[in-house]
Amino acid sequence: MPKIKPQKDHTPPNPMKALLQSSNISNIRKNTEIDAKILALSKKNVLFDVGAKAEAVLGEKELKEITTYLPYLGEGDIVKVRIISAESREGYPVVSMRSFFEKGKWDILQEKKKNEEDIEVVCGEYGKGGVFVDFMGIRGVIPKIQLTTDFLEDPSRLAGQRIKVKVLEVDEVKNRLVVSQKAAVLQISQKEMKKRFAKIKLNEVYDAKVLGVSEFGIFCEVQGVEGLVHISEISWEKVTNASIYVKQGEIIKTMVVEKNDEDLKLNLSIKRLANDPWEDIINKYPKEKELEGEVVRRERYGYFVRLEPGVEGLIHVSKLTGSEEFELGRKIKVFVERVSKNDRRMSLILPQTDKPVLYR
Repeated sequence: MPKIKPQKDHTPPNPMKALLQSSNISNIRKNTEIDAKILALSKKNVLFDVGAKAEAVLGEKELKEITTYLPYLGEGDIVKVRIISAESREGYPVVSMRSFFEKGKWDILQEKKKNEEDIEVVCGEYGKGGVFVDFMGIRGVIPKIQLTTDFLEDPSRLAGQRIKVKVLEVDEVKNRLVVSQKAAVLQISQKEMKKRFAKIKLNEVYDAKVLGVSEFGIFCEVQGVEGLVHISEISWEKVTNASIYVKQGEIIKTMVVEKNDEDLKLNLSIKRLANDPWEDIINKYPKEKELEGEVVRRERYGYFVRLEPGVEGLIHVSKLTGSEEFELGRKIKVFVERVSKNDRRMSLILPQTDKPVLYR
């Protein structure tokens, strides 16, 4: 009788089963923290090479959290894991990515910044600081000045979009993340930015393009470098609304008053291109000379009167009878009582029927 040969099993092999069957659990200890290489990555399973003969899987509880991180991780990535079970019932190690969830994402950001690589973020609402973004649960911001021109007028259009950005600042201690959409789109390298920054000289005057205005100043670009004209540097007079001085897209003259080497930003000034009205204040406004000024503000402690742009004096309540009711914008006659050039303060009094006796 001919010998019957056993038939071959044509059942498709199960990669996971074969992998686990062929793996001999190595000498790995519970609670050991190691760097692991991601071998497979999905919502249902994450498989790691833990540097031994046995492959490991992510614990079930943390597997529910992995969805948040899937867009930012890939096969071949090295992440920090902790062994929570050297050998499960199924015969393979189980690991935790908790340290990665808490700190590893900051390490990724530092590495991306160092290598000038793009990251992907999800955009949120647009606020005072810019467009808020999310990266693996870390909240960051794209300053308005770091947006391309097509989003400058209406940054809120980015809400809900997943976009590529470059990391500008990352600080785990301060929980701070600043990124640039413009740098990613235009592929501006940090090396190139440093070259541009180095060419700009302190106290020199440059043309600046107005990119936007906020309650604290004017955002500008000087030869491709980010700059800010703080609201206090717009004019020698008090400024409460920067938007009345400039328009977006306008080219203005500015002076570089400070260079921030750490974040490659410029502090600019418009007012320093004009003479400081307080420079010769004592000669311009002698004590016994009658002057005319405009009432510009009323405070509980008196009236502020503008003598010229950038020069205001205070008529203190102690110098008033209490019957005065000056409307804003009204022109009135005053005398200078006291001037402090260093403090940029001037005390005024109203004319009297007779020639005022300012000092006995």
